[in-house]
Amino acid sequence: MIDVLRLVRAQNLLVAAAGVLAGGWIALGAIATPTVLGLAALAAAGFGAAGNALNDIWDGAADRVNRPGQRPLVAGRLARGTADLCVVGGTFLGFAAAALVNGTAVLVGAAALAVMVVYSPVLKRRGLPGNVAVALVAGLPLMYGAIAVDGPKAGIVPWTLAAWIHLVREIVKDLEDEAGDRALGRRTLPIQLGARRAARIAGALAAAFVPLSLALPAAAHYGGAYFLIAVFAQLVVLAVASRLFTGRAAGNSGWLKGAMLLGIVALVAGRVA
Repeated sequence: MIDVLRLVRAQNLLVAAAGVLAGGWIALGAIATPTVLGLAALAAAGFGAAGNALNDIWDGAADRVNRPGQRPLVAGRLARGTADLCVVGGTFLGFAAAALVNGTAVLVGAAALAVMVVYSPVLKRRGLPGNVAVALVAGLPLMYGAIAVDGPKAGIVPWTLAAWIHLVREIVKDLEDEAGDRALGRRTLPIQLGARRAARIAGALAAAFVPLSLALPAAAHYGGAYFLIAVFAQLVVLAVASRLFTGRAAGNSGWLKGAMLLGIVALVAGRVA
């Protein structure tokens, strides 16, 4: 069971579900969880489980180089059939829950799943376009929650900010995975441009996130609580930018994940406080 949870990235699924709830709260302007919002969170977890399991199936060769002991499929602790069941089960759960929300939730979920299906075999080989595509999907839970409660406009600012910081993290992860990606002949940004230039691009995007995370919420009239809490996330992102400019790659992905969680709290506080 532990390896199944590792396969589907259970921690990431919890973050995605929390992002959906947060997106709904932002759109509602209150901490309230109607049934449709809970179902949307369940749908996001289902689609995410399917996509994550499929990613491990596709990425077996790269994982043998980059994470030989971390991925249960590569380590031989899970059978391929178990992974296939996770893909099918997650897909079914995602569509079943989304169908109980609304038609838009079904269409958006299907589009997100389609991107996850083609990411490893197709998009990851394309460098920056692949990074942008997966960042848009990774930031989608906040918009998905807003869609669930019929307030999609309220999800635009959170989605934009989440997708931006996810884009930085995707490039950082490509820096970490360069050896395995090179072995598979992928053309990720570090392989196309070199690790140093790719790190500088990620650092520039991280630095640009700070003014963006001030300007967009200000234009959307977020409350002062957002800016008070967001400063901690912004400081983390600036620290990561500095590390990237100076060639320190280790640990940046984890720091960015922490900044994302702080950012979600700030966004909710800016709307409901």
